[in-house]
Amino acid sequence: MPPRPAVLTKRTLDKDLDKITHAEDVAKHVLRRLVAPGLGLIFVGLAMLFAGVYVFDRPGAMLVVAAAALAGYMAMNIGANDVTNNVGAAVGARAMTMSQALVIAAIFEVLGATVAGGEVVKTISANIVDAVQVSPVLLGWIMMAALMAAALWINLATWMNAPVSTTHAIVGAVIGAGISAVGPEPVNWQVMLEITSSWITSPLIGGLIAAGLLYLVKTLIIYRDDKVAAAQRWVPVLVAVMAGGFMAYMVLQLSPPGRFPPLTVLLIGIGIGLVSWLAARPLVLAQARALENRNSSLRTLFRLPLIGSAALLSFAHGANDVSNAVGPLSAIVHSVGIGGGGIGHPPLWVMLIGAFGISVGLLLFGPRLIRLVGEEITKLNPMRAYCVALSTAFTVIVASWLGLPVSTTHIAVGSVFGVGFFREWYTRHSKRRIAYIRRKAESFDIDEPEEPNIHETRRRYLVRRSHFMTIIAAWIVTVPVSAALAAMIYWVMFALFV
Repeated sequence: MPPRPAVLTKRTLDKDLDKITHAEDVAKHVLRRLVAPGLGLIFVGLAMLFAGVYVFDRPGAMLVVAAAALAGYMAMNIGANDVTNNVGAAVGARAMTMSQALVIAAIFEVLGATVAGGEVVKTISANIVDAVQVSPVLLGWIMMAALMAAALWINLATWMNAPVSTTHAIVGAVIGAGISAVGPEPVNWQVMLEITSSWITSPLIGGLIAAGLLYLVKTLIIYRDDKVAAAQRWVPVLVAVMAGGFMAYMVLQLSPPGRFPPLTVLLIGIGIGLVSWLAARPLVLAQARALENRNSSLRTLFRLPLIGSAALLSFAHGANDVSNAVGPLSAIVHSVGIGGGGIGHPPLWVMLIGAFGISVGLLLFGPRLIRLVGEEITKLNPMRAYCVALSTAFTVIVASWLGLPVSTTHIAVGSVFGVGFFREWYTRHSKRRIAYIRRKAESFDIDEPEEPNIHETRRRYLVRRSHFMTIIAAWIVTVPVSAALAAMIYWVMFALFV
């Protein structure tokens, strides 16, 4: 008996259509995850094309084009990893949305890198390994190996969610490649000592500044009887301090050395601060009209200075950390005889690759880590987040002005620790806070509140101390690992190409 022919029923058709729909959904999900890496690859290609336009008819052009690709790749890793510290506090405190944070950070990262990033680039490209004692060709290969090693290590660490410093990675890689090429003699150990000391002192300075700012905020605003009136008085002052310090830094960076004496720079900063105070005061007064006298009202009033401090921190980060990507590229460009002004003066097109690479990395890969930094390291409100952001910004700005490549990540986390440790001390010892709580208890006719649960307080702050141990471990591991990797890559390059 012959088999019966298959009959395509409506139910069978629906099942087949469901399978096709599910297959399409899976394909879309997979393709969506490939969009960001694909766009990143396009940017690397554009960086190579951009470099090729400037060097296509020069000797050593292929080396420069390859270095430009690695510099763009390195810059994207910096944007995906480090820039989250700039706006994570503001996003975690609900002062701005994720989209607003990404746009603000991208714009000010580009401005900071292109306007004020040259000083630290000199340190990375010319001062760690003495360019006078090393031939230009050899220096180019040293920087090529260092750039590749640092980029690979940061990419691996980011994939593993390890909190490493991009500055530590590139400095360690330059040292490792330099020692493998010519031994320890050309390494400028005095500069290395200065850089290493800045890694240790800058988080401490950032923490102390953040703690001092939070002390002022608590003393002058939070624990006042009429806190909204106090905020109307002091928030414009905080905005003025931020704007005045930023403008003084800009004058120092953009003017020729020695053109303005320190007193003139100070007066310029004070003048800009006064103008900013006059502009911010009516805005704060208008915001405060319908607010109740409670701590939650302060979130609204601190939104403006917090957004400003996040923008300032992004500018400072661009000025400092762009050197991690374009410092080696600048040395390679000059090693093949391209570009003028000496090895410590990077061409504009080199700075642009680093600046836009940081912003591309932030836009493509930054949101996940922004949530991590803003919500999981510590609980932030706008007041604490403002202290963290402003302290980090000023510390990075001073380091960039001095030409020291510091770790923005460690300064930001050091500021968070400063805020956390200060809150612990202030909660237990502040007479003003105790008197404020007693007045509130009396006004509501209730018994004086008991001491907080000590075990719970210790548990909350020990979380922050565990992050501190993680950062110490990252400090210890990153420099030797990147140095060893750079040494191995240099030996491979030397065997294959030199």
